[in-house]
Amino acid sequence: MSVRDVLYRLYSRRLRNEVAPEVLPKHIGVMVDGNRRWARLAGAPTHDGHQAGADKIIEFLGWCRELKITTVTLYMLSTDNLSRSSEELNALIDIIGNTVDRLAETPGVKVVPVGALEILPDHLAAKLRTAAEHSVETPDVQVNVAVGYGGRREIVDAVKEILLEAEAAGKGLRDVAKDLTDAQVGEHLYTRGQADPDLVIRTSGEQRLSGFLMWQSAYSEFYFCEALWPDFRRVDFLRALRDFASRQRRFGA
Repeated sequence: MSVRDVLYRLYSRRLRNEVAPEVLPKHIGVMVDGNRRWARLAGAPTHDGHQAGADKIIEFLGWCRELKITTVTLYMLSTDNLSRSSEELNALIDIIGNTVDRLAETPGVKVVPVGALEILPDHLAAKLRTAAEHSVETPDVQVNVAVGYGGRREIVDAVKEILLEAEAAGKGLRDVAKDLTDAQVGEHLYTRGQADPDLVIRTSGEQRLSGFLMWQSAYSEFYFCEALWPDFRRVDFLRALRDFASRQRRFGA
């Protein structure tokens, strides 16, 4: 083991000791950004960047399980991403499908699709549904796989569902508008029944949400990291957690 490896382990251990278990987030949203840039800087095909990013997801979830973080939402494919070139998109969809299979085969992991499955290729939508059906009911980590996801679409879909349910119940639009609450909208989101994310992490240095969990992240803490997602290290994660633990959450107060 090199001196650098020894120092890295010591630093990682120190960071871990600085974060008490009781202040760790329970639900983390992650925008896994920077795969294409990573490939370009490495002089590699874009496919290699997406694959490196997929491998990092598996590693990252191991860190979450170790720290007993119970819910992770991964932003893997937005509705905007579906407009990419067919060559890149087909390769990316294959990688996502293989990643879903890997997650479904991981002990203690529950896969929950989060997105508009109807706009995805049939074989990928089928993989997501199968992974969800065969996942454990009492997981160590629940992984929300945000594929075919768009924050605006999610809110529109929630409102559409509310209106259709009201129509089926014989209610008029005036009654729907009168009774509509933010809690009711929340009950119709893709993440219905789940706690909102405590922390949202975005890699690659970009500092914007890009439509990720727009409704759910109203009171989340945000952490932006310069590292590209395939280069995201355990110490980067621990720094994000240390930063989160140092903040005083106000929840709008």
